[in-house]
Amino acid sequence: MIGPTPYLHGRAELLDATDRHPYALLTSSGGQVTAWRAGDGLVWRAVGPWGPIIASLGGEAGPVAMLIAQLDHVGLLDGIRWMHLPRSPRAQLAATLTVLEQDDWDFLWTADEPPPHPGEADVVALTEADHDEILAVIADALPHSTSRPGDPRIRTWHGIRHGGRLVAVAGDRSVDMIGHISAIAVASDRQGGGFGAALTSALTRRLIAEFGMASLGVMSDNDGALRFYRRLGYAGELTRSSIRIS
Repeated sequence: MIGPTPYLHGRAELLDATDRHPYALLTSSGGQVTAWRAGDGLVWRAVGPWGPIIASLGGEAGPVAMLIAQLDHVGLLDGIRWMHLPRSPRAQLAATLTVLEQDDWDFLWTADEPPPHPGEADVVALTEADHDEILAVIADALPHSTSRPGDPRIRTWHGIRHGGRLVAVAGDRSVDMIGHISAIAVASDRQGGGFGAALTSALTRRLIAEFGMASLGVMSDNDGALRFYRRLGYAGELTRSSIRIS
């Protein structure tokens, strides 16, 4: 069965076509990349160390959804759990796709070091021995996070202890060209104490020193976090809808 004609192959071609956009850097790690045109946007399938994903940049929801339906018809979505699209009203996607689940979120990035924040010196690298405590914080504060201890995408977990207890955690999910912070979580009874701000600021600084750029994702309805990350210097922004289809 013949599917859509690929527009380009390989990570290098994708990065050239997108001017090395931070989102393309993050979602094309692994090198096995095929991209298709969808209107004036690009949709790509990338196979990284954690399995295949579908991601996109530019374009509008209608043409992107139509292309995804065509890829599904010829079996190119096999093994893919989530697809990451331009911000798309669910009703618009439903005209083409059977959407089982949808998350709307913002991808943010910065190349500017944040100002010093109190508590950064308390941030420590965590180990496998801390996995149960990490999971407890995430289950309490961020129960829907897809980043958990044992996730092969996470290079290192970092956290802050207070009174001998782990109260804040975040995962370093960086790839070879861009830093990325995931699963930033603070225990519910310790929120508002500056632990999340100190942890995010410290990791942002470290990843910029290593990669020249740091990024993270935040749910689009989390206004408080969005305001804080922008104050921290995360001025680059790309709105996303991640979907799972039947």
